[in-house]
This record gives sequence, structure tokens and C-alpha cells, in this order.
Amino acid sequence: MSRPSQPKLTATDHNGVSVIQSQAHAASSSLPAAVAGLQQVPQLVPANPSTGGGKALAPSKMKKPPADKDSEEYRQRRERNNLAVKKSRMRSKQKAMDTQQRVNELKEENERLEAKIKLLSKELSVLKDLFLEHAHNLADNVQPPAGAEGSSPAPNSTSTNGQ
Repeated sequence: MSRPSQPKLTATDHNGVSVIQSQAHAASSSLPAAVAGLQQVPQLVPANPSTGGGKALAPSKMKKPPADKDSEEYRQRRERNNLAVKKSRMRSKQKAMDTQQRVNELKEENERLEAKIKLLSKELSVLKDLFLEHAHNLADNVQPPAGAEGSSPAPNSTSTNGQ
């Protein structure tokens, strides 16, 4: 059930497309050779190897013939390029200035925050000392619990015996 293999002829048309034609169809066809029994297959290898093949270059990357330095087109391109360079340098300087300004602002904020930390630390220390002093005074004024030293608690100042 396999078809007998026929020798194939390959040619390249003017568009760089490979054209595959079987010999049997080419000989028996009454149509022009470019139409009868042909299959158009995209060319994988360029017909002209000197063009380099591979990926197509972007229009900006294609080499242009060098313009005469005295031409109007060259002068205009140089002028546009000089303006673009000037603009780019100005943007770069502005960005550096903005960054430096931000650095200075952050340094100032950092100094303010560090001063606040010192102040709050001092305040915390003073409040801790006050709390500890108050807690110590409370502990001194508290009477021992009932039944710890005897049957009745000892009075602080005067007795109630009528003296």
C-alpha cells in the first residue's frame, strides 16, 4: 500500500520559496511548470547564502549607507541626537538630585527619631524608678497577715487600752 517513491525536483522561485515537484507530474502536465503539480514550501535555508539568513534585523539595526557629513539629513540627525543626549543627561542629573534630596530628608528624620528614642528612654527610666520607690514604700507600710506572728495584729501607733 505504499506509494512508489518518485524522484523529486526542487527549484527556487524568485521569492526565495522552495518549490517541490515530482518528476512524473512535471512531465505529464499540460499547465505551466510553475503551477502544475507544485507544492510551495517555505524555504528554511535562504536561497542566497550571502544574505546571512536567520532572524530579520529590526529597522533601527539595519545598516544604512553613511550619509555625507555635509548633507542636510546628516546635520538634522546630529542635531536630534545632540538634543536627545542633552535631555537624557538632564534627566539623569535631576534623578540624582532627587535621590540626594530624599537621602537628606531621611537622615533628618532618622536624627529626629533617634532623639525621640533617647527622650522616651529617659522618661521610661524615671517612671520605673518612681514605680519601684512607690512599690517599696507600699511594702514597708503593709502589716503582716493575721495569725502570722500571733493571735492579734500589732497596732501602728497607740493602743486602745485607755492610756
